[in-house]
Amino acid sequence: MSKVQYYTEEGLKKLKDELQELKGKGRQDIARQIAEARDKGDLSENAEYDAAKDAQGLLELKIAKLEAVVGNARILDNSQMDTSKVGILSTVKIKNVKNGMTVSYKLVSEEEADLKAGKISLASPFGRGLVGKVIGDIATINAPAGELQFEILDITY
Repeated sequence: MSKVQYYTEEGLKKLKDELQELKGKGRQDIARQIAEARDKGDLSENAEYDAAKDAQGLLELKIAKLEAVVGNARILDNSQMDTSKVGILSTVKIKNVKNGMTVSYKLVSEEEADLKAGKISLASPFGRGLVGKVIGDIATINAPAGELQFEILDITY
């Protein structure tokens, strides 16, 4: 059984849309590829047919995994959360204690993480290091580059 994951409404909609795309167009494309390969003759020596069947298996595996994720997905209700602490779906502004650089990140589930968009996973070293902190706290984060310290400047939901 998969674990429950929390998502924004936007993130869950994106997952559901991807699942529908794979079930509809994805399955149709694979079926077409299998039919084309089958029309080419002897299946025992048909590499295209074997490749299409392998692709079908991978597609069905991906669909099954996405169905499990969507089935265990929950949308967070910000009104029920402690907004004084860093948590999932919070946007936290942090300052590097060493060099004074400030940056803001939104903490999201692993599937929604996108560093370019300023979204980091709750399960990442940064996410784990920031969770539970309040404004003014110093978060010590064990990163590949070594131990980093960040001051929590602001938390918004």
